[in-house]
Amino acid sequence: MNVDLLARLCETPGVPGREERVSALIQGEIKGLFDSVETDPMGSLICRRKSRSGKADAPIIMLLCHMDEIGFYVSHIDDNGFIWVNNAGGFDTRNLFSRRVLVCTDDGDYPAVMNPGGKPVHIASAEDRKKVPEVSEFYIDTGMSKDDVKAKIQIGDYIVMDEPFKQMGSKLVSKALDNRVACWLGIESIRQLDKAGAKHDAEIVVAFTVQEEVGLRGAKTTSFAVRPDIGIGLDVTLACDTPGVPKQECVTTQGDGFALHIKDGSFISDHKLAAQIQKVAEDKNIKFQRSILAAGGQDGAAAQQAAAGAKAVGITVGTRYIHTVTEMCDKADLEAARDILAEFLATS
Repeated sequence: MNVDLLARLCETPGVPGREERVSALIQGEIKGLFDSVETDPMGSLICRRKSRSGKADAPIIMLLCHMDEIGFYVSHIDDNGFIWVNNAGGFDTRNLFSRRVLVCTDDGDYPAVMNPGGKPVHIASAEDRKKVPEVSEFYIDTGMSKDDVKAKIQIGDYIVMDEPFKQMGSKLVSKALDNRVACWLGIESIRQLDKAGAKHDAEIVVAFTVQEEVGLRGAKTTSFAVRPDIGIGLDVTLACDTPGVPKQECVTTQGDGFALHIKDGSFISDHKLAAQIQKVAEDKNIKFQRSILAAGGQDGAAAQQAAAGAKAVGITVGTRYIHTVTEMCDKADLEAARDILAEFLATS
């Protein structure tokens, strides 16, 4: 399993609208895997692999893998050199206290820390300690003088969490598994398909999309351009198999295989396509679980609704602690997602 690639993907900064570093890394990894690679006006990477069987009127199967991670944009620098932010993506602010962050500029990256304004615990009242601040109350401290901050950082520079990728037993932990997991799957499933020399009928398009965390924006434009017959949204999903969550709300259980995504707040998967993928998994002894997410959405919805529409389904990897710096997935589940994609594409 190519863990090194996932680590490099996760540690490369790329918030919605600023995915270019992730795109550059991917372009270096996919050389020779596709017949054409282009970057669309929004910044999504569209990679095409022609039918290997030469079949006329081959269907187009599109894998959608968003490159962005949740983060922030610099919105204000005050007279003391403290940086204030506007979020790009959804945060539970209870997870933002005392965080190490990286301020990313065109001329270099600067380590910093994030905290909310207000009194520290030693002088805070009992009422102060109960308060959960809004994103607008958090500021960034670079440790630099106010003059250096204003000289080196400007409004519109972006900020990501600064935490290392870790392996912990059978688990992988990072601040950006959502959704560098999908980028890894988009590369490694095609690499596995290529090594097997599969004579697939379908034209395969892997789209590494932008701005999913702020409304599936890149997936909408790429899907309209490609107009796939089948769209497969690749993403993480909740694995709430942890203390304090009722069993009926856990969505997925880690170690039980990839998640065949049936429904969420943005789309309902095509039931015949889901059944087809399930049969491949059963025939090839690939572990899977079926899942429904009560809210949220993913890029598969954009493929389904583009132009005249497409059959769509989601293939996801159950991940604990999503939208925190401790996102955690199981290596076996990730491998199962890679294997089902390669097997399904090989026979399509």
